[in-house]
Amino acid sequence: MRVAVVGCGGMGRKHASCFAKMPHVELVGVCDAEPSAAAALAERLRTAAFISFEEMIANADPDVVSICLPTPLHKEYVLKAADCGKHAICEKPIAPSLADAREMIDVCRSKGVHLFIGHVVRFYPGYADMRRKVSAGVIGKVGVAHASRSGSHPGGRRAWYKDPSASGGVILDLMIHDIDFMRSLFGDVVRVFALNRRTDAIDHALVTLRFQEGTIANLEAFWGFPGKFTTAVELAGTKGIIRYDSNRNHSLKMYKRAAPGEGKSGEILQSPMMNDPYYRELLHFIDCIENGATPLVTAQDGYKALEVALAAIESIRTGAPVEMGRFAAGKGGA
Repeated sequence: MRVAVVGCGGMGRKHASCFAKMPHVELVGVCDAEPSAAAALAERLRTAAFISFEEMIANADPDVVSICLPTPLHKEYVLKAADCGKHAICEKPIAPSLADAREMIDVCRSKGVHLFIGHVVRFYPGYADMRRKVSAGVIGKVGVAHASRSGSHPGGRRAWYKDPSASGGVILDLMIHDIDFMRSLFGDVVRVFALNRRTDAIDHALVTLRFQEGTIANLEAFWGFPGKFTTAVELAGTKGIIRYDSNRNHSLKMYKRAAPGEGKSGEILQSPMMNDPYYRELLHFIDCIENGATPLVTAQDGYKALEVALAAIESIRTGAPVEMGRFAAGKGGA
């Protein structure tokens, strides 16, 4: 499988590094409008650098294009890839609007190519384990869920993040991870209420979701948090509670006694979860193309997460709860 990456920022570098390690995958090129960014990544991963998407398609001829560009560019490059008959892996959120997202899905379907949306949280071992336990009924029926996600403001590195019309703010770019995860647990959302405080230095949102089956989820997302990036989840069910906190959960540590001639005894090795979640996610998407399997995260999942995020933004605008049935039937932020 031949893969190329468009966008050589942080996420593009992560995708390209993962593809370069995969068996049966050849990273045939990386592309960025900034020549130095493309050249540096290509040199490190021993692949070709391009500054033109069209040149990359013509010369590298990938089977799959991984799109790691700012959100406003997602639609343009997914459609370009589809028009060339290339499968597309697109970072979340799928698009800035529902109209764009629907067009992306429809065009990829009409061209006979796959469209995958990078909601990577589902591939984190802790989150995947929580999902398995809820599905197995280990804590019974979940009545209330809480999730939080906090980190530094990305606007310090990329100015477009501070423009809500481009990034969608902390809800569309960060909280959407937890929106997608909660939807994977509890299904369709019927009502959304949201609050938001935004300054030049912070973007903080609180969103409450009511699901069709009755579960209430309270979500918090914060750009501008002065500490390290943290996430947490609590799921309260009729038979028990599941809690996850990234500050308390760590990778496995192993203490190894060295054999003679191998160096110091007691060397500490820390497991990086074997393969990181991005590797697991991207390899899963490649496997789905090769084997025709249904992906864990579908393009429609990306659309529905966007729909809920836009409903939350609408709730902030109006100061009132948003009924998802009416929102979806109307313009829905499109």
